[in-house]
Amino acid sequence: MTRSTTDEAAAPPLPSPKERRRLREAKSLSEEQVAEAVGVTRATVRSWETGRTSPRGRKRALYAKLIAPDPEPVPATRPKTVRRKERPERPAPAAEPVSVAPTPAPAPAPTAVAPAAVAPTSAREPVPTGSPTPEPAPTRSPVPASASAPPVPASAPPPPEAEPAVPRLSPDEAFDALYAHSAPGLVRQTYLLTGRRSLARESVERAFQLAWHRWPEVAVDRDPVGWVRAAAYEYAMSPWHRLRRVHRHPDAPPSEPARRALFEALLDLPPAYRRTLLLYDGVGLDLPETAAETEASTPAAAGRLEVARAAVAERLPELAAAASPAEQSELLQDRLGGLARAEHVPAPSPARTVRTGSEDKARLWTRAAIAFVALLIGATALTLHTAPTHYEQPVSPPERVGGVPPRGGPQKLTPQDVKLQKVLKEQLAHGPERLVPRIP
Repeated sequence: MTRSTTDEAAAPPLPSPKERRRLREAKSLSEEQVAEAVGVTRATVRSWETGRTSPRGRKRALYAKLIAPDPEPVPATRPKTVRRKERPERPAPAAEPVSVAPTPAPAPAPTAVAPAAVAPTSAREPVPTGSPTPEPAPTRSPVPASASAPPVPASAPPPPEAEPAVPRLSPDEAFDALYAHSAPGLVRQTYLLTGRRSLARESVERAFQLAWHRWPEVAVDRDPVGWVRAAAYEYAMSPWHRLRRVHRHPDAPPSEPARRALFEALLDLPPAYRRTLLLYDGVGLDLPETAAETEASTPAAAGRLEVARAAVAERLPELAAAASPAEQSELLQDRLGGLARAEHVPAPSPARTVRTGSEDKARLWTRAAIAFVALLIGATALTLHTAPTHYEQPVSPPERVGGVPPRGGPQKLTPQDVKLQKVLKEQLAHGPERLVPRIP
């Protein structure tokens, strides 16, 4: 059964994977409840919220309806009616203006933000993503047919001038702006995650190369910096780096005792716990966003955060002396920021170098694929040209045949015969040279 393009076009749109998880948790729905309502398993719902798969058909419509945000109630006021006058000759008074509550305009979509080197959430600044955020269109209030529009006074103020349109950025300019704003901070964050300066720079550059390769998808993402950060963290935490001699051991720790203790405490944590602590207390994400980026449930992320804080508090007495978790988070955020800013981390390459490197790599892989296909075609053509065109019966293996008479003729001389033959050839005969036959 094939699905028509009309059905695909009529499918309800879905928000980004992170937004799906946020909407579900805003409605206090668990993954089991959503899976039971849609008719799928819990693993399928989690794959929808992490972006690995997307629902289709009837399940897509049910899922979109289930996580759709509740519409805000619009307070409606009853319009006043104007009574008709019994005497038509008397001029009627001007119609009283109707008071109708305006429909609340939809809030503009949140712009992508890029955290600094482990700066608090309030210090974030918007990052251009290539296209300006469209402003919501003004809503018109419905007016009853029985009410007439109020007259416009002569001294009415002129309408406000329209704001100048934001110039659209080209893909190159948008990528360069995103790279210049977030790359240095991401390098410092990745250094705290791995403890290796060269690996941190390599991971961030590789993540931005991947982002430029998928720029149409990243440019419209709700949080492009989060997309690049997740890619950089995944590459930096790959276990295959242990096989490389350069990244086998971490760099030298800081010389200051407090920062040295924090640095060693971070590296002693398991990778998943270290990443959760860095995202929540370092970058400033909330718990659902941290859980979504680490591909874990919210309770699991909370448990990892609690265990990681306890492990770090054993190395930092001032963190253990904090009165509340909020004070611990602020203190840990300040210490992580100071550690990231104090260490000398190499600056990332220019944005143009990263873009051209991504393009060159894509061009190289394309040429390698073309060369491999051409080689495969050539080998196939050579095989077809040299292969036999008809069946050749193979030669039968030799077999021993019985019942054949022995070979005739002189046999092979024995060693005694060879010796006698040699003696006869060397010695001369002493008899008569000529024999005279006797006649009887």
